[in-house]
Amino acid sequence: MSSEAADATHSHRLKLLENRAPGTLVIHEVYRSLQGEGTRAGLPCVFVRLTACQMRCVYCDTPHAFHSGSNRTIDSLLADVLAWDDPLVQITGGEPLLQSDVHSLMCRLADAGRTVILETGGGLDIRPVDPRVSIILDVKTPGSGESQANHWPNLDHLKPNDEVKFVVCDRPDFDWSLEMIRDHRLLDRVPVLISPNFGRLPSVELAQWVLESRLPLRMQLQLHKLLWGATRRGV
Repeated sequence: MSSEAADATHSHRLKLLENRAPGTLVIHEVYRSLQGEGTRAGLPCVFVRLTACQMRCVYCDTPHAFHSGSNRTIDSLLADVLAWDDPLVQITGGEPLLQSDVHSLMCRLADAGRTVILETGGGLDIRPVDPRVSIILDVKTPGSGESQANHWPNLDHLKPNDEVKFVVCDRPDFDWSLEMIRDHRLLDRVPVLISPNFGRLPSVELAQWVLESRLPLRMQLQLHKLLWGATRRGV
């Protein structure tokens, strides 16, 4: 497919989201697994994966969520998630913030007593997110191919219960990440997570760089991939 055709297809998919009925979300999948990343890694969690993303990171591991999904009412989603009776729920994608009704879902989950995590690619404004929601904000490195899409004002609106994640592809990415961490004083405000690009950057190499930095970075591996492999869905 040519780049022009790919862009047209991508725009069409985003248009489909705009035309969905009020009070509904286009959902790729809902499943229960272990939290694979972040400060809550290892905990049982219910995942709600929304369809579509405006970014195309070179290391994306969920391209199947770009276009495949079904319309669900918020009421039906809420019933499904609460039926699992797990205290932890993660809203992910794709890019969840492309669908404005996700805010209603997150608020209602928080009202129901759930601990709600939002994982976002960092390209859209996080200010409308309910303050009870813990945001995992992905800062796109140059190696991702999407660093120009970062919405930098988001870093000024982080809360103490949020987290920032950098996925590192190589040493220049790591050095760039350190510069951003220092420039925005992130370690003074939130946990900072740093991950190797799975299958491209050896974990032990990144571990050595973290140790040499002498900064309190939280290196993380994607637990779900270590347990079930990089291609299995629904985990």
